[in-house]
Amino acid sequence: MRRRHLLALGGALLAPLAIAARSLPVAQSLPQVNLTGTWAFTVVTDNGTGTPTVTITQKGDSLTGTYESARSGSLPFKGTVRDTLFTFTTTTPGGITYLFTGAVVDANTVKGTMELGGMGSASFTGTRKPAPGRCAPRSSLRA
Repeated sequence: MRRRHLLALGGALLAPLAIAARSLPVAQSLPQVNLTGTWAFTVVTDNGTGTPTVTITQKGDSLTGTYESARSGSLPFKGTVRDTLFTFTTTTPGGITYLFTGAVVDANTVKGTMELGGMGSASFTGTRKPAPGRCAPRSSLRA
């Protein structure tokens, strides 16, 4: 008899906890970003502004691609992405390593910083270029 009372008391105490637990917000995982595409970057340094084209291929959390600028030419890179954060590095023929660290702002916009191999840093923004035959991303349309 005493055991039944303890089980009933335990059930009565646990029921409100179970109801409360159901009402707690569930941790939402961030949507997987897809950086694959061609991006128009704007890189701002103390010495001026550059407009490289960055072509990215994403497979899982791995990034590969090319960084193309008038100053550096076409440079291959490798990097990673996790949630909405990404990094990639490339090295110039002269041995200078560029380290890009950025965040995805929305599906068509990224921003971050670029370390210039010990010679300073820069900020960058990037806008995804529309795929051939597609309309421009909504974020670039003007009224």
